[in-house]
Amino acid sequence: MSQDVADEEKSTIEKAAIKVDYYNVKKAALTLRALNHKLRQQLLKLIDEEKKITVTEIYVRLKLEQSVASQHLAILRKAGIVSTERDGKFIYYIVNHKRIEEINKFVGELVN
Repeated sequence: MSQDVADEEKSTIEKAAIKVDYYNVKKAALTLRALNHKLRQQLLKLIDEEKKITVTEIYVRLKLEQSVASQHLAILRKAGIVSTERDGKFIYYIVNHKRIEEINKFVGELVN
């Protein structure tokens, strides 16, 4: 094989390099990581059972420090897994069921 043919094949291989959207991969990983945590799973279960609940009710019921509950809720909120709703001076946390369905669909496709 001549050097020109070898160079041409190498160039073709380089052009066919895999393109990965690393920004979206990182966002997806953060979303999955948000769910892959025992305490956040407990938070999510409690919020779902109560339909809507304040951070105060959450940390009292789960016997957590307020700051710990708030940090984990912020992670779930950033991932779009829970949302908030203001009612006067109270802020309620609500499960984003549509987002959970999207995540379940994605994970199902990913592992199959």
